[in-house]
Amino acid sequence: MATSSPTLFPTAGVRVSQMWARARDRVNRISPEAGDALLYAASAVFALVTIYTSTNALYQVWGRMALSPFALGALASLVVTLVVRHLRRRQKGALTARQHRHTWVARLAVALCVFVGSLAIPLGFEILWRFDGVPGSHLQPEVTAVEVGGQDIVHGQDPYHPLVRLHHPVKYHAPGQPEFAGFLPYLPLMAMMGIPSEVWPTNGLSDARIFFCVITIGVAGAALALSRAEGRRKIRALQALVILPLASLPLATGGDDIPVVAFLLLAMVLAQRRHPFAAGVALGIASAMKFTAWPVALLALFAARGRNGERKPLSMVAGILVVAVPAIFPFVLKGPFALVDDVVLFPLGLSAIPSTAASALPGHVLVTAFPSLSRALPLSVGLVLAVVLARHLYKHPPRTAAEVCTIAGVVMSVLILLAPNPRVGYLLYPINFFVWAYLLAEPAQPAGELPPDAFATAESGGDASVALLTR
Repeated sequence: MATSSPTLFPTAGVRVSQMWARARDRVNRISPEAGDALLYAASAVFALVTIYTSTNALYQVWGRMALSPFALGALASLVVTLVVRHLRRRQKGALTARQHRHTWVARLAVALCVFVGSLAIPLGFEILWRFDGVPGSHLQPEVTAVEVGGQDIVHGQDPYHPLVRLHHPVKYHAPGQPEFAGFLPYLPLMAMMGIPSEVWPTNGLSDARIFFCVITIGVAGAALALSRAEGRRKIRALQALVILPLASLPLATGGDDIPVVAFLLLAMVLAQRRHPFAAGVALGIASAMKFTAWPVALLALFAARGRNGERKPLSMVAGILVVAVPAIFPFVLKGPFALVDDVVLFPLGLSAIPSTAASALPGHVLVTAFPSLSRALPLSVGLVLAVVLARHLYKHPPRTAAEVCTIAGVVMSVLILLAPNPRVGYLLYPINFFVWAYLLAEPAQPAGELPPDAFATAESGGDASVALLTR
């Protein structure tokens, strides 16, 4: 009896793998200018969908203001793409150094205009309307939480309180949110950005979102300046961090996660440049701002290397502790159980008060269908993920910052998708991590002029789902 040859009759798995590879290669062949056009067009679609489907009035307002900038950005990027293709065709594939510079100026100008239209202007209007309208409106509840936490610190009070339901109004009560005891689901350094609200309580310049944006832009700018990556990689990282909807939407309405992400980017760049202590300091700042930075801080220890390539995890740990211990430990002494309840249990959905965050992701859908899983799901997912991750790290320990970012992206994706009360906005963590894996890929090219074939260069491996972001 004749046997089937696996070469002539490939299995379904092989076929799927081949199709995936072909799709990935096609995406990787997209030029950076065309990638800009597609990303801005997708962002415009996101804004349009937000206008008509979101139940959050703040998100709808942002969508109406950001739709035109994203659409115009897509159109302008398309024009740049067509001009570059015409020049390359006329000159048989090669652009002059001057044409490269003009292309970069055009891309940066478009990015700046989209940034202003999708973030700066909406944020300015939201702050103006907040102080001219109903108190507590035109902002997400995390802004109030940070500002109240900063005010508590100024008054010498402990900002962390056990989460207990109350039957009367409290100071932390945003419109549409349940009434429960005021609390701070962030670590102390995050609350520091709420201190200006106590100094200038009626001044729009004290809005915590301004400090979220300023810190994000400043730290991200420093990180990208220190990065050895070429310009085309840096612009993708910048777009993912402050321009595309998963960044501009939360920064305009809330935005407490974005500065944490910016400090994590700085830490990864410093780790790549083999400055483990400085990278640890950046990780310590992020870890003293929000609990979501802790998994990345632990994974980053694998990328701690000295000047000669030797492992230096203790130097990175020292940098983390120099910041995190004095920032967090005094509050641990005041009320350890309240701090854990606010900062750890509440975001995981394990406290007395369930998180009001919810998106139609698999974990939330599953808990909605089977409410008894609300506590069992995060515990079981965390345990299984810890075992799988430990096994992978034992067999294939990451050696570079890019590898750490890839693993962190996978871990955060699983946690967010299977969390009982996730927010779609939390996906900015894994998306940025995957982009950084591309940004920090070794060997990193020096920043400067692009080679003539840069537009056709494709990264080997990778995931086609994020390939467009990383072109």
